[in-house]
Amino acid sequence: MKKIFKIVAILFLITNTSCQAQQMVQTPNDAYKLKTNEIQFLNKPLKNLLKEIKPEIKIAFGTLDAPSYFVFRFIDIQELNNKGIGQNHLSLVVYVKEPIEEWSNGKRPKEIELKWTKEDVEKYSNLTVIRIKVIGKD
Repeated sequence: MKKIFKIVAILFLITNTSCQAQQMVQTPNDAYKLKTNEIQFLNKPLKNLLKEIKPEIKIAFGTLDAPSYFVFRFIDIQELNNKGIGQNHLSLVVYVKEPIEEWSNGKRPKEIELKWTKEDVEKYSNLTVIRIKVIGKD
């Protein structure tokens, strides 16, 4: 009986550790999954959505429109310039209920003006998501 219990316990531990939840967005093109599952993120903190994104967000900017929104991109400025600014690059647009004034008023330092930093994640993680849009392709 002890052997059976040990075997079951070991199998349970192995199964539990190997079945960890995988993030919804594994590659930039998976961003469309966020739109498909939008209802899962509406009226919830931005941090819930950000946890589902594995690729690094390299460019971000926010606007103070009504409603305010963030535009996230998975390419850096150099890649954006190389591909051409007029191209239809993949962008994840996340509308939030609260205003994001710092970005619209030019208060961000020039060297990080378009970067999404860990400080931004902490500062804006509790904003409430009200809509998700995905534009373009990778």
